[in-house]
Amino acid sequence: MFSAANPANIPDPPLNRYNRRQFPAPTAPMSTADDFFARAERLLARFEQSLPPLPDADFAAGIAWRWRKRQGRGWLDRITRLNPVRLDDLRHIDVQKDELGRNTRQFLAGLPANNALLWGPRGTGKSSLVKALLNEYAPQGLKLVEVERHDLIDLPDIVDVLGTRPGRYVVFCDDLSFDEHDQTYRALKTVLDGSVLSTPDNILIYATSNRRHLVPEKLRDNQDARYDEDGEVHQSEAVEEKISLSERFGLWLSFHPFNQDRYLDIVGHWLAVLDVPGRDSDEVRRAALQWALLHGSRSGRAAHQFARDWAGRVALATRDAR
Repeated sequence: MFSAANPANIPDPPLNRYNRRQFPAPTAPMSTADDFFARAERLLARFEQSLPPLPDADFAAGIAWRWRKRQGRGWLDRITRLNPVRLDDLRHIDVQKDELGRNTRQFLAGLPANNALLWGPRGTGKSSLVKALLNEYAPQGLKLVEVERHDLIDLPDIVDVLGTRPGRYVVFCDDLSFDEHDQTYRALKTVLDGSVLSTPDNILIYATSNRRHLVPEKLRDNQDARYDEDGEVHQSEAVEEKISLSERFGLWLSFHPFNQDRYLDIVGHWLAVLDVPGRDSDEVRRAALQWALLHGSRSGRAAHQFARDWAGRVALATRDAR
């Protein structure tokens, strides 16, 4: 029928069960995949509602926390048993103590301070220095949050939490290193200096590592290096990517192995702390050197371990002799 709405007088299509006015056209049936994901989302929502609430970080009472994760959820778990190491216990790293202590005091005073990378061989006092600084400056308001390497992907979330809390926080990443294909270091790069959003002023990052550049360097990375007609050397992109992470730490502190005399001096210090009789004897000296030889290291850690072992031996022999 001709009408204003149908000027060409095009006949209406034949009626069927889909275009009759009393029967609206059905919607397209949900695909199997859509149905699966919808059911999965409902199931996940019910599961999350059934999970127990996360523990409270208790920022007012604590001074140190560890980032923990369970079932995909992270929280700050308060550390109640702190390592009792003191700055006076750390011998023959005076330069490192002075530099990191000064940086920490600047941070506590609200002055500009740098993120710090402590690197060097194992057992030379890197981690102990950070723990000793916490014990030293906790009365002045220093707090610490320890984050494992595999949890660095959550670092932006941790920074968001700490940035809204009162206090001065050191985020501590111990024994930090990444393999060739590890991508979690990108979260650390972003927090250090790589995001439009700046890190809050009440947060510093202290990291320890056995590697200066944190990421393993391979010979093939340098094979792509080139130089131009002026003789200027241009590193390959692989090398630049690996070096760029460590360069985002403003303060680098290097630690070095101890020679024999310094190792024995550290042994004597810990034996004195443990109040071991006869600690200056030649027998103790020979045993300490043999301990270092068997452990393959004249480190502060080896010295502390020997002192504990020797103190236990002497105490046990004294008790059995009674």
